[in-house]
Amino acid sequence: MGGRRLEAVERVAGGSKKGVYRLVMDDATTAIAYLWDDAENYWPGAEGDDDLTDPFSPGLGLDLFEAAHTRLDALGVRVPAIRLLDRDGNHGPADLVIVEDLPGETLEQLLALDPLTAAPVMARLGEALAAMRRHRAPTYGKVAVVDGGGTSRGTSCEEVVLARALRDLAEAAARDPRIDAARDRLEERLLDLAAAVRPRAEYVVVHGELGPDHVRVDACGNPVVIDIEGTMYFDVEWEHVFLRIRLHDAYRPLTADGLDQDRLALYLLAQRLSLTAGPLRLLDGDFPDRAFMAGIAECNLKQALYLVRS
Repeated sequence: MGGRRLEAVERVAGGSKKGVYRLVMDDATTAIAYLWDDAENYWPGAEGDDDLTDPFSPGLGLDLFEAAHTRLDALGVRVPAIRLLDRDGNHGPADLVIVEDLPGETLEQLLALDPLTAAPVMARLGEALAAMRRHRAPTYGKVAVVDGGGTSRGTSCEEVVLARALRDLAEAAARDPRIDAARDRLEERLLDLAAAVRPRAEYVVVHGELGPDHVRVDACGNPVVIDIEGTMYFDVEWEHVFLRIRLHDAYRPLTADGLDQDRLALYLLAQRLSLTAGPLRLLDGDFPDRAFMAGIAECNLKQALYLVRS
């Protein structure tokens, strides 16, 4: 780190798939380290986790991070500057990247504290999302796969989403009797929504989980996108459903024209099921903030059931 000596290491809260640490140097400058070590991953392992041709397989490792960083940076999307890459284990037990520290608020915190100050940040985030929408690819999948010339499993985004949603439904039904009681209705609704979606042949860059906690704000008031390993080419509607779920009324400045209503409907139910099954699965392990994760599952479970109310 430019001749500086490491003086302290502080764990940063929030990571569930990788370790996130703040490095404090002897001159008081700081940086952030991401460490993709199995010991840092709270998610129970599942078959297919290492299959990069599955767009929704876990975004783990330096290769996915670097490919996503390269693509987003080329599009003018602000991402943390890379200080060091280590995929050879020279500085730690696993893949490691050190990036600039952005010690200010997340967009989530700024929206809660001062919506007026957050307004220009949201406008700039909208510009970043527009740049991501303008970049097209003829196939879908993780950026590392598509930009590397590969192809992904499945026949379409909607088919991949449907298959994943049916798996999430089965998992959630096995863990909660309310979902189990509504399983037939939920499955029928998923199949009906998927059948209404028309084919598409071009895909855009999406972060995939772009909640306001995955956007930091730099000293100049620019949004900085973090946790980018899951970035992929996919239907733009997937991004906007997630944004709507996470931002509620604050989503309005990010509204995009021309979104496909059939895809929005399918992806909304699919994401509600994912945000139910995923947290319940995480609670099978030793994730520390259990009340927070249980709250996410409960909220999305109720919303999924609301979407198939009689």
